[in-house]
Amino acid sequence: MLIGYTRPYYEDSNCENQLDLLKNSKCEIIITEEHSSPKKRIQLKNMIENLQTGDVIIVANLFTLADSTRHLVELLEEIESKGSYLHSLTEQIDTRKKNSYSFLTIAQHLVAFQSNVISEKTKKGLNEAKQKGNIAGRPRKPDENVQRAIDMYQSKKYTLSDIKNETGISKSTLYRYLEN
Repeated sequence: MLIGYTRPYYEDSNCENQLDLLKNSKCEIIITEEHSSPKKRIQLKNMIENLQTGDVIIVANLFTLADSTRHLVELLEEIESKGSYLHSLTEQIDTRKKNSYSFLTIAQHLVAFQSNVISEKTKKGLNEAKQKGNIAGRPRKPDENVQRAIDMYQSKKYTLSDIKNETGISKSTLYRYLEN
């Protein structure tokens, strides 16, 4: 069965362009999401759950179906596990056609690549900041406040609330310093 799926987006808020493309693709059923939000996509969830072997989901664009590369991979895995297929008209991707690599495999590699690029940029940024003398993470409390908090705690004359108000050192931070 050819199943069309549409979702409103900025340039096609009424899904008219998408509907034209899907009707030309001879979709037997067209499912339309009522909103563009990535949350609570009930129609998408129901469509995926009810897929049968050999069904083909047809979309105008990949971003109509998925909200991120990772989300696209998750959907492709679900579609493939049901023995179904995806056809994106704009990108001319049809998972029924078997190439040397499946589109799912390519998308999985893209997700890994994207994750590696972000990780590498983060590491590079942290290293550059470290070279400039900046320290990553939350700023440490001044040592004199920590020592004062420890002394107050060990004197047993102050409550944890009093210590926090006087020194700015929270209960969990104080306990962490006491363990060391």
